[in-house]
Amino acid sequence: MPSKPLLANTGAMSQFIGPFDVASKLTDRVYHCRFSHLWNGIATRHSDTIDTKFFVDGAGVVLGLAHTAFVEFRSKSGRDLTDREASFLAAEYLRERLEEEDERPLYDVSHEDVMRLTKQLGIR
Repeated sequence: MPSKPLLANTGAMSQFIGPFDVASKLTDRVYHCRFSHLWNGIATRHSDTIDTKFFVDGAGVVLGLAHTAFVEFRSKSGRDLTDREASFLAAEYLRERLEEEDERPLYDVSHEDVMRLTKQLGIR
């Protein structure tokens, strides 16, 4: 059986994603983003999410990835999404939102968006 590509969970969580910049499509504003960590939002926020934290221009931003999409991904692929893959999904969603200057302290990333992003990023 061929192996399935995945992003390995090696190194410190805060180094899963390097710092990145996002340019607004609407103005010349550039956002400076840095990944911090992720955790299970089910316990801490009583939400059905995996939460990821980034700093955008120094301010904390949380993206809650719908846990139901993790369950669907596992059912379809036969494996779990790794923490690193989840952080990449969150970073891509954050990039999309900031390109539109949709700035919030908390984003709820829907089941549909998580599944869309797994396909977009080629995570199988």
